[in-house]
Amino acid sequence: MQQIRPGGFRMLPPVVKNLLIINGLLFLPTFFLFYLIPGETLYDLVIFQRQYLALYFPASDSFKVWQFITYMFMHADLTHIFFNMFALWMFGNVLENVWGPKRFLNYYLITGIGAAAVYLIWTFLTGGPFEVPMMGASGAVFGLLLAFGMMFPNSTIYVFFALPIKAKYFVIIYGALELILGLSNNPNDYVAHFAHLGGMITGYIVFMFWKRKGKVY
Repeated sequence: MQQIRPGGFRMLPPVVKNLLIINGLLFLPTFFLFYLIPGETLYDLVIFQRQYLALYFPASDSFKVWQFITYMFMHADLTHIFFNMFALWMFGNVLENVWGPKRFLNYYLITGIGAAAVYLIWTFLTGGPFEVPMMGASGAVFGLLLAFGMMFPNSTIYVFFALPIKAKYFVIIYGALELILGLSNNPNDYVAHFAHLGGMITGYIVFMFWKRKGKVY
């Protein structure tokens, strides 16, 4: 089976490297507040960030149109940002090297916006919650996962760093799991599963459009 191995940080292509840096910088106030030096000033800064940069439902007083972009760079906690940035490093590195910086960035932003749109539609159809903001790069990352699985279907992904599985099966299983969890509508589940699915759906549409135009590789 084909194995795709991303390089170290110094070898990363420019867009992936800068996305990692921006996400890390915006997470610093949250990191210091909850893990190192709690304080009122940091608390106010984190609240300010989340109020203006996380994505709120359009009917909310906190909604701003730029949140369709900025929410991708906000994360709730250390686990949240770690797994998103790990996936960005793992899949984004390969895709940007294939597509080039401009096309990769376009794909990343489009899938992130598409993920937000699908999540908001699902929120509207299910009646809320309307005042809980969404944040995280997960939607765009799931778009990257979809593209990676379609371009390198037989490459090996190691689940939990130990269990080998072909990328095409990993994408199918992960997508099905997100659909099941999303439809279960568990009130104690705060993961935006339909944002993940929205990123995959948008990624598929963009990928097939590029494929028809002969611009995938």
